[in-house]
Amino acid sequence: MLTPKQQAVLDYVESSHARHGLFPTLREIQAHFGFASPFAATRHLQALEKKGALTRHPGKARAFTLASPREPKPSLLRIPVFGVIPAGLPAANSQELEPDETVAVSAADLGLPTRSRLFGLRVHGDSMTGANIIEDDIVFLTPGEPRAGQIVAALLDGESTLKRFLHHAGRPFLRAENPRYPDLLPAEELLIQGIMVGLLRRGHGS
Repeated sequence: MLTPKQQAVLDYVESSHARHGLFPTLREIQAHFGFASPFAATRHLQALEKKGALTRHPGKARAFTLASPREPKPSLLRIPVFGVIPAGLPAANSQELEPDETVAVSAADLGLPTRSRLFGLRVHGDSMTGANIIEDDIVFLTPGEPRAGQIVAALLDGESTLKRFLHHAGRPFLRAENPRYPDLLPAEELLIQGIMVGLLRRGHGS
């Protein structure tokens, strides 16, 4: 196992090669880490070689062979999760509330940039079982204008609900994914709080 400093040196060697196509010299490693002399850089490289992280080629500057490339660490999104979305609260203001919890999810798994604005909503009820969304799932949502067919969290006549967003005769309405529930047509205003982009399920044996 590498020490934190050895890991930092290895990361620097790898990133320098990725950026410039060249491995760093001893003096470049010394300058980057503020070592007192190039010998300190040599000692760290010797330790990395002994542990199998790289191979040096004596007599050649910038000459290393790295061990098999490491898998890149996934970029994680820290997403606040709320038990319910309070009536009247757009998702854009959800950071003003204290979340029930915060979960970390890979941005790549959601197919989203690491700077995406997201919030989570815990599902209550069985109105979306046809879309494989069940009680106690956490759905991840992002603010935006939905397209017909997308699943949204919406404020409908003062109450928040998770449904599929559709249009009929130029008017938006919401549809459950369970035949026991009727379509919902806004009597006054339909406010989209977020568009569903992912789901987390816990403790259902899957």
